[in-house]
Amino acid sequence: MKVSAAIAHILKCEGVDVIFGYPRNAVLEEAAKAGIRPIIVRQERTGVHMADALSRLTRGRRMGVFAMQHGPGTENAYGGIAQAYSESVPVLVLPQGYARRLAYVPDNYNASLSMRDVTKHAEPVTDASEVANIMRRAFTQLRNGRLRPVLVEMPWDVLDEETDAASQYRPVPVTRCAPDSADIHKAAQMLVQAESPVIYAGQGVHWAEAYGELQALAERLAAPVCTSLEGKSAFNEKHPLALGAGGAATPGQLRRFLDQADVILGIGCSFSETAFGVRMPTGKRVIHATLDPADFNKSIMCEMALAGDAKLTLAMIDTACAGLMKETRDIEPAGREIAAAEKEWMREWLPLLTSDDKPLSPYRVLWDLQHTVDVANTIITHDAGSPRDQLSPFWKTTEPLTYIGWGKSTQLGYGLGLAMGAKLACPDKLCINVWGDAAIGFTGMDFETAVRERLPILSILLNNSAMAIELNQMPVATEKFRSTDISGDYAAFARALGGYGERVSEPDDIKPAIARALAAIDAGQPALLEFITCTETRASRL
Repeated sequence: MKVSAAIAHILKCEGVDVIFGYPRNAVLEEAAKAGIRPIIVRQERTGVHMADALSRLTRGRRMGVFAMQHGPGTENAYGGIAQAYSESVPVLVLPQGYARRLAYVPDNYNASLSMRDVTKHAEPVTDASEVANIMRRAFTQLRNGRLRPVLVEMPWDVLDEETDAASQYRPVPVTRCAPDSADIHKAAQMLVQAESPVIYAGQGVHWAEAYGELQALAERLAAPVCTSLEGKSAFNEKHPLALGAGGAATPGQLRRFLDQADVILGIGCSFSETAFGVRMPTGKRVIHATLDPADFNKSIMCEMALAGDAKLTLAMIDTACAGLMKETRDIEPAGREIAAAEKEWMREWLPLLTSDDKPLSPYRVLWDLQHTVDVANTIITHDAGSPRDQLSPFWKTTEPLTYIGWGKSTQLGYGLGLAMGAKLACPDKLCINVWGDAAIGFTGMDFETAVRERLPILSILLNNSAMAIELNQMPVATEKFRSTDISGDYAAFARALGGYGERVSEPDDIKPAIARALAAIDAGQPALLEFITCTETRASRL
């Protein structure tokens, strides 16, 4: 078979059933011949975002794959790959490349060289007979260790060559590793002896599917649990020990308990210092348990370092703690204290969440959304900027992987592709992206992809006709030249692309409009609700 067909055959062997892309790339056609569904996007970056969500929500069992043409198509995809890299999400990137004799000619974009900084592994196919070995290396990197994008560049002259190298291909093995048992015992001693332990959970809990182990340890220790944005929904946020998720905006109870903790167990997290993550308190005893040793002492000094899979690590710590404790602790006192702290914090925010003001408060829109949809059967994601800060502290998840959180890089327009990829991964769930009128300018045309590919998502657009969070940064430019103004009728835009579109400006119309959009979605039509909001910039920055 040709190399392009061999690659499609290998994708099929590895369980790939959907490939995202933009022509021209020979693998897209060969994938279709092999029974793999090609989904063609309007912009390359959105296709990578869709692949990202598919990988996340299936824990890599249905690996997200994106294929694009050489040159401009590959260049346009860079941002999406960089975003997946920053979020530690495995995506297989298959750019077509210039012919081998042209691969290193100046001005010809060489993906395997230029994307090394945003991929875990990048390799070109330079010999048809090596295609199986190259793809085996790629999938081994995608499925093992710290998960990040992997790139295989395919020069166009290689794709048409004949090879039999893929005929004996077998799926790659998946491994897990665990920390040293002696270190586990020391960590357990620290936790059992702590007066105010707190568990900080990252997205490694999602990848390891360590939900039961996390809850068991928390309940044994009566230890409050908070998560990173990426880790949000790893712990039931209506559990008495839940502190919620933190980022640039943080729930009050999370801040209080994290600040008063004496020992913090970070599990499945990087503790990366970022403006869009939880500000970690200083002077705490920290146990850092994560898969990648490169994260130890990177941003936060740790007393104990445990390298390993989150599920195995949590189970080992829980067993060690059980051996050191006479009985499981009562979670009720901690639960009462958390509830009281949350009530105090919410007293400040409830007026915004229930505001009858016009233009609408974005907090009211999202509060009503949460009290209209079935949260347990919904997957929601924010976009960059204000929507992230207005949604994440208040939206309470109860089931794993029902919130796609992100923030180490903050590219506008990321949420739309994530919602579409989520709908592919979980067709029975309501999939929502929340964005603003700035974000839709980056990827909005791919709402047509949702229509064309029959992906009925709910898009919540908060339209304040301005780059609101930039107003205090550009007062003169705004006053003299209106530089931060934005305009558009986005509900009409959605209708023009074949979706359901409705503009809402009255507080009492929020819930009925959501109900009408849900009816359209049930009928198979993507829906965009455009809410006319004020330029609200307040956030719970604690």
